[in-house]
Amino acid sequence: MNYDGTLPRTDKSDLGSTDRVRLPIHEALCFVLVQPHYPENVGACARAMKTMGFYQLRIVRPGRLADPRHDMAQKMAVRSWDVLDNAMVCESLPAALADVDFVVATTAKGGHSAISDPREVAHELLLRADRKERLALVFGNEKTGLSEVDSNLAHGFARIQMAGAQPSINLAQAVQIMAYELFALALEARTRQPA
Repeated sequence: MNYDGTLPRTDKSDLGSTDRVRLPIHEALCFVLVQPHYPENVGACARAMKTMGFYQLRIVRPGRLADPRHDMAQKMAVRSWDVLDNAMVCESLPAALADVDFVVATTAKGGHSAISDPREVAHELLLRADRKERLALVFGNEKTGLSEVDSNLAHGFARIQMAGAQPSINLAQAVQIMAYELFALALEARTRQPA
């Protein structure tokens, strides 16, 4: 039964389809949303991930409405329901990262050392995926970002550059930018490999 009491959809997952591009980074990387507040953002994040071939979504302590089964999450997912339906919901960030070797947290805050841009992070994560490491990209709450305690679990930080004083971008937009950089760089690396 769905969040609103209606019957579940009968659409099929295409994550295993041979028509989808599969790259090592897709298998190595999970996207982790920490305490998302809005169900629309959860659904839009699933869509952003899937458009770039990613499917491993973990959600830590979602707000009361940010349940992946919520109507608005489902509505915003647009043909990415399989990502939502398979999302792992965790009680803590350490639990979400229990099987992960290397963690990058996104941040709009200052005060972190060694902050990289999305392309630099993509290079690092692709190298680690080639070494069969398990990876995570962590995104904080829409209003407050990550707590200091959660930030301390990261091995590196990524910041998406802004043209002006806007403090941050929407959660799903951040997921889309990071997913795109990873996918584009992984495709480029694959075309350079000898046949």
